[in-house]
Amino acid sequence: MIKYPNFDPVFIRIGPLAFRWYGLMYALSFIAGIFVIRTAAVRKGLKITQEEISDLMLYAAIGVILGGRLGYVLFYNPGFYFENPSKIIAVWEGGMSFHGGLIGVLVAGYLFCKRYGYSFYEVADVAILAVPIGLGLGRIGNFINGELYGRPTDVPWCMVFPQGGEVCRHPSQLYQAGLEGVVLFLILWALSHRSLPRGVVFWSFFLFYGLFRFIAEFFRQPDPQLGFVLGPFSMGQLLSLPMLILGAVMVAGRLKAGDRPPHRSASGKR
Repeated sequence: MIKYPNFDPVFIRIGPLAFRWYGLMYALSFIAGIFVIRTAAVRKGLKITQEEISDLMLYAAIGVILGGRLGYVLFYNPGFYFENPSKIIAVWEGGMSFHGGLIGVLVAGYLFCKRYGYSFYEVADVAILAVPIGLGLGRIGNFINGELYGRPTDVPWCMVFPQGGEVCRHPSQLYQAGLEGVVLFLILWALSHRSLPRGVVFWSFFLFYGLFRFIAEFFRQPDPQLGFVLGPFSMGQLLSLPMLILGAVMVAGRLKAGDRPPHRSASGKR
């Protein structure tokens, strides 16, 4: 057993203001995301301006918050929120769904491309590189908060989380940070350096995230209000399996289509 560090969720206090680690993870995610998108865009010849990247991140932030919250309400605890509709907007109490956030980001990304006249896949293949960074840092934030911990186990690196009772558990947040953050980023980054048809990198995210999340859920404690939804499978697995299948089908389809980026005008837009 490894002793859980018992972090203070607040990393700095300035008078009445308390800055939390989880919020810091979000801030670092967006800063790193801007840098990665800009670097990849230059390498790909996508002439997107710094101002447009900032707007893209704003669109993405709104999509994450709205989609993530509505996804949690609908996927994970609809009964409670239908009985207490005023709680739907209480995001400060926790409760965000990655899958709902992903839908929100996709809608936001489509609206951004439509507004600025970009091809969706060209922006998506670049912007998707920033997502594993946010996922990895977000899981580290979960670990610091001692939430979304793993199932009981007797492995030598198990930990007793304050919110998880006295049993030793998998530090599944760190598993997810490694798989959905570090490994997924390295895969997408490597693919982005290859001459591939448009959309392959984007759909590869769906394929590998769906796979990694499905695997990691076997070590993560299911949400208490849901438990196991279908046999030994959690809601996270049921939502991730379609991502895996859709990603595999779309990657195969994009490779077969061989759709390469079009010739660009001086503005870099279509």
